[in-house]
Amino acid sequence: MEETVQIPILMLLPFVLMLLCIAVAPLTFEKIWESNKNKLIVSIVLSIPVVWWMLSNGLSHELIHQMVYDYVPFIILLLALFVVTGGIHIGGDIQATPLVNTIILAIGWVLASFMGTTGAAMLLIRPLITTNQQRKYKVHTMLFFIAVVANCGGLLTPLGDPPLFMLFLRGASFGWFFHLFPIWLVTGILLLGIYFAMDTYYHKKEPLANLTADKNDTHPITFSGGINILWLAAIIACVIFINESYIPAMGDEHAPFYIKLLREWALIAVILLSWFTTKKVVRIDNNYSWAPIVEVAYLFVGIFATMTPALMFLRSNAAELGLSTPGAFYFATGALSSFLDNTPTAVAFHTVATGLPDSILAAFASENIVASIPEILLEAIACGAVLFGAMTYIGNGPNFMVKAIAEQNKIDMPSFFGYIGKFAICILLPVYVIVWLIFFF
Repeated sequence: MEETVQIPILMLLPFVLMLLCIAVAPLTFEKIWESNKNKLIVSIVLSIPVVWWMLSNGLSHELIHQMVYDYVPFIILLLALFVVTGGIHIGGDIQATPLVNTIILAIGWVLASFMGTTGAAMLLIRPLITTNQQRKYKVHTMLFFIAVVANCGGLLTPLGDPPLFMLFLRGASFGWFFHLFPIWLVTGILLLGIYFAMDTYYHKKEPLANLTADKNDTHPITFSGGINILWLAAIIACVIFINESYIPAMGDEHAPFYIKLLREWALIAVILLSWFTTKKVVRIDNNYSWAPIVEVAYLFVGIFATMTPALMFLRSNAAELGLSTPGAFYFATGALSSFLDNTPTAVAFHTVATGLPDSILAAFASENIVASIPEILLEAIACGAVLFGAMTYIGNGPNFMVKAIAEQNKIDMPSFFGYIGKFAICILLPVYVIVWLIFFF
């Protein structure tokens, strides 16, 4: 069907406008954009012309697949991780030495792949702020937390970051993402090493009174909501085992929707179990709110609805984009992921890779095919989406959440362009270039 339908350029406009709203509205219409209701209105308004055009051109099957079998699994997985991690609380205050801070970031870096970058970030950001509350120099700690925990750590499983889950839905197995371990390890070691050196420098500059207060005002670490560790394990088990590899009926083209969505029914059960087995005080201590996940749901219903014509267009015009090497896919995916949401960016470039002409694919004849594309290109797309999501505040959902929580705690975070100029370009980009030279050059 996709080959016989001409995609009007005009039908790409709603998707572009949707992404531009996400990128620009928080900066130019902050008060209006704060309302989740307004986000939903934008999503609906921009989706209407696309839905009408697709239904009018016999593309209802593509639209239904996008919304029911891509959007629904995507949002239910995020909801499950959000509810479960929101039921775990870490309290206490320990001395904020460079080693302690680096260990906290390292723990978040590891956890991010298994509880999601959003989950790991929301779990650890408040304990990290509390630990550093007596320190004068702590902005750099928040910036590295965004890079290490809210982005780069989530590279090892489809649970880690939404773009990886979308690649999982397109055919990459759960275990395949462990192929990215060397890239995850190199990136993490470089960033944590740079952070330790910087925090050591700033720790030596701390006023003596701040260091004394930090040493004397400590409280033991506390942990509550442990039942949610079980529910987190249940989420991982659902993603690994409830799929067409283990339940072939889920992959049957003619299977009813409730069979194809077995994993999502199981995840809904986990959400309910987590909610009703977690003491209310735990979520109160976490300042738990539904607002962040509602925001994601409202924005992404618009993204997924408007995305289909764009994906069809990219697939049919892949040869004209000039992308033919892993490095090109890595930087192209990364560039867009820096300023647009990294989930649709990863899907878009995966679509481009599936439409490459045989003349380009011949260069990858020795590569395994994973998720319908050469493995090295899938690695480049996955890494570009996840790593470069840290290049701006808008590259990945948790970035702005961490910024907002830090500012609520009187930490003077850099502006949008200040973050890019003083941190992303100076520190992150050189690290990502090193990753390119080692793995994708």
